[in-house]
Amino acid sequence: MPQNLFPSPPWPTLPVQGERARYPLHRIFCVGKNYAAHAAEMGGDVDREQPIFFTKSALAFLPSGLESNYPPGTESYHYEVEFCVVLGKPLFKASPEEAADAIYGYAVGLDMTRRDIQNRSKELRLPWDMAKDVEESAIIGPITRKADFGPVTDQRIRLRLDGELRQDGPLSDMVWSVPELLSRLSGLYHLAPGDLLMTGTPAGVGPVKPGDHLVGDVEGLAPVSVTFTDPD
Repeated sequence: MPQNLFPSPPWPTLPVQGERARYPLHRIFCVGKNYAAHAAEMGGDVDREQPIFFTKSALAFLPSGLESNYPPGTESYHYEVEFCVVLGKPLFKASPEEAADAIYGYAVGLDMTRRDIQNRSKELRLPWDMAKDVEESAIIGPITRKADFGPVTDQRIRLRLDGELRQDGPLSDMVWSVPELLSRLSGLYHLAPGDLLMTGTPAGVGPVKPGDHLVGDVEGLAPVSVTFTDPD
């Protein structure tokens, strides 16, 4: 069998509440402007014709509870708390009902963003991959199985910076429901177990600095947390 030129790391994995086995993380999909109030604070409107999808590499994943270096190339690194969905079955060109049946569980995540880079890219009508696909920018907490969480209704999604509440809203404020998002995404990709979807963030996003501590939570799920450090 051919040998690799250099060691290749294994897929990252997420803990599952009540399980010894872990969930391998292969791909991270994200949704933009899925809360009207957040879209407004970013200077835009929501689009009920087509969700805005973008991606992060699985190498951007950081487990909850660790420290993270403040990234290079930015002076405005923003937090966004998100409700995350992981799949347990393959999906392709699926209906919302089929998509709902394929969900394995849920988690809380932080979609960190180099906002200054994103804003400059938007002004120049350029892609903003460098703003989103940042090392350690997808911080994800433990997974709770769908049956243990129950229906997605009006559970609160919140973020605290050094104990101060910065983001707070109900999941029912999402413009696109979870089954709708997965259905639309399955028309663009062959989805499979190992895929995670971050479903957007409520209003209240803002910057962090080295030394700041973030805690994100959704009622019924294990929280996600991170502390930022100065790489210098």
